[in-house]
Amino acid sequence: MFLPKKLHSLLIAALVATSLTIPSAAYAETAQPLPPAQSQSEETKTLAALGLIDGTTDGMLEDETLITRGQAAIVLDRVLQLEPPADLTGFLDVPAGHPAAEAVYALKAQGIVKGGAAAAFQPDAALTREQLASLFVRSLQLSDNGIQVKYTDASAIAAYHVEDAARLKQHFIIDGTAFEGKKKVTHAEFGQLLYRALSLDIYGQEGVLPIEDFIRQPAQFGFQSSPDGKSTAFLAPSNNRLNVFVKKNGESEAKPVTNATDRDIVDFAWKSDTTLIYAQDNAGDENYHVFSINVDGTGAQDLTPYPNTRAMAIDMLDNQPDEILIAMNKRDARFFDVYRLNVKTGEAELVAENPGTITGWMTDHDGKLRVAISSDGNESVLLYRDTEDQEFTELLKVGLGDTFMPAMFTYDNKQLYAMSDIGRDKAAIVQFDPATKQTVKTLYENADVDVLSFIPSKEDGTIAAALYETDKLQYHFFDAELEKMYAKLKELVPGMEISLQEISENGDVMFFAYSDKTMGAYYTYDPKTQKAELLADVAPWIDETKMADTKPITFKARDGLELRGYLTLPKGADPKDLPLVVNPHGGPWARDSWGYNPEVQFLANRGFAVLQVNFRGSTGYGKKFLEAGNKQWGKAMQNDLTDGVEWLVKEGVVDEKRVAIYGGSYGGYAALAGLTFTPDVYAAGVSYVGPSNLFTLLDSLPPYWESEREKFYTRVGDPVEDKALLEEISPLFHVDQMTAPLFVVQGANDPRVKQAESDQIVEALQERGVDVPYMLKLDEGHGFANIENQLDFYYALEKFLYRYLMN
Repeated sequence: MFLPKKLHSLLIAALVATSLTIPSAAYAETAQPLPPAQSQSEETKTLAALGLIDGTTDGMLEDETLITRGQAAIVLDRVLQLEPPADLTGFLDVPAGHPAAEAVYALKAQGIVKGGAAAAFQPDAALTREQLASLFVRSLQLSDNGIQVKYTDASAIAAYHVEDAARLKQHFIIDGTAFEGKKKVTHAEFGQLLYRALSLDIYGQEGVLPIEDFIRQPAQFGFQSSPDGKSTAFLAPSNNRLNVFVKKNGESEAKPVTNATDRDIVDFAWKSDTTLIYAQDNAGDENYHVFSINVDGTGAQDLTPYPNTRAMAIDMLDNQPDEILIAMNKRDARFFDVYRLNVKTGEAELVAENPGTITGWMTDHDGKLRVAISSDGNESVLLYRDTEDQEFTELLKVGLGDTFMPAMFTYDNKQLYAMSDIGRDKAAIVQFDPATKQTVKTLYENADVDVLSFIPSKEDGTIAAALYETDKLQYHFFDAELEKMYAKLKELVPGMEISLQEISENGDVMFFAYSDKTMGAYYTYDPKTQKAELLADVAPWIDETKMADTKPITFKARDGLELRGYLTLPKGADPKDLPLVVNPHGGPWARDSWGYNPEVQFLANRGFAVLQVNFRGSTGYGKKFLEAGNKQWGKAMQNDLTDGVEWLVKEGVVDEKRVAIYGGSYGGYAALAGLTFTPDVYAAGVSYVGPSNLFTLLDSLPPYWESEREKFYTRVGDPVEDKALLEEISPLFHVDQMTAPLFVVQGANDPRVKQAESDQIVEALQERGVDVPYMLKLDEGHGFANIENQLDFYYALEKFLYRYLMN
């Protein structure tokens, strides 16, 4: 906006100090009513104390009288602190001697008001709401952020004010389903809306960092060394999209390889020293195509140019110079077949046709396709063959609730390393012999959590370390030398957590160091000199001294189940009576982890405490904990979030009247459920690509999830057998219970949670006369990827939360 920084800082301090409560009117059926008389006088008092109104030239102390166009210009000129105009001409009815002349022409010089030599400004005419809209939009530089606006009286708004009337609503300055554009504005209403507009824009407040600092694309990340070790490739922004860059050893500058302009490149890999493979979808549809490109940026080609088709690499086939193995659902959208793909010609040869039940494929160290996982959604079967000439045969049956996930062949290609929880609650690393169909040994298990993965030895392919996650990522080492080196790396970057990335043939190590207050940095380590060298800081603009601590927490649910999660408090804040944002993770078969979370840090920087709960049904804590979430959407899973809020309220950390819930995907469902089933807990909610009706969610699963349908029925509910349950826990059927303001956000191309999930909850509320801000982006899918859309969303999220939790 045009507002000067110094004045803005003083204004924000004054606005915050008054702590006014602005009525939400979230469900107003007409235009936003004026606040009570006391609120009007407090707003007027605050604006007057700052010298923005004086009651003499602007009449602003006469609350109930109508404000003129000239008086409105005077107030805006003071607020914006515009330069005195060089020219006092342009409107026939605003001569130089008019009390509003300097203000009107100062606004004209900035393009806020417009007119020509024969134009009239009508300075003494009463200001209408539609005219106010245009003044505010131009003064505060409010842009279209994608929030859908439908006024019931839109046809009555003058055509040249329609867009500006929408902007006021998009930026949470006004509410209501009707705009009443021709209605004349009183001084009180003008003051209230000006106050609201300024108080929702928090820039200039001490310690508030730009949104861009939190959501801008990483400077460099995803480093991978070329097969010959002479170059390094990574992702970095170019054209506002993530592209692949390559830097040769010894050269100071990296060169761009790809030139994506519409969509980020989401993944890449070296095929050879001269060729790279990368993946990209279209507008968030998740139909990823596989591309190849020469390392010098020439020869880019889509290797899977088929409509409505999703492809993914299985094996880069290091022993084949021009071929890779991919899985692709070209033949039938439900099933992924395996193809041998020539990266030079694009020719695809079918290697294995999916009979309709295969959910995963695996190769051995020679690139031979020898393992497949078959599933009917309940029971899984491990299929195996010794050679590609043989048919797959059944090796192991895995019942519902059990997991057996092969990860890698042993060095001699005869046995399998797998993650298995068969016969135990927590997943462990096991070694399995296909010849005997038996587990040979359990290599590592943890009493508290699942083992996630492992690091193979470079020398003989054995397990060098196991990875598991308690509150933070942990390593259990089998290789004493690797353990010693890991300890050395921790010494070199004190206070940081370490993630090993690559170990080269000569023993050099690439590792990633991160914390809760920094996105992290890549380093190379030379074991000979025992020194680490910075390769790249992922986000060098982040000042970790200004970031908040994310602390692991533990509390008991109402039924006694121990729950873990994370709590982030605003930096330097007194942990007492804070506003809280509950941020449930998506999945829901996933978990929150410790580390730098840009969204959490953004919210904490805005003054909100942030609660992340690994509620029952989250992964990583064993089978019992996962299965405790079966058919508990909106019930025990939701209670876990509520219990977390009540725990923080009881501890005095959180103000129970200032709690919001915001999440994406399942977290979006949890936000809807929170507002629907526990309306007294939350003052506001944000559903980001969240399902509202579990019947339609289950009916519209992506075709390639079809083999997992029975698992969804087990975890969520069967539409036939559990019809009553799904009706009970689907927020769409209980919109009459919602009382708090809701903000809905959706990508039009979302293949997982279709646009209809957001459309129908918004429409159901609108039919009841409820005003629901709804941001829909036509070029996004299951979450926003394009930086311009992210900016729109986070600016809107900030204003929405400030409106209902801070004011």
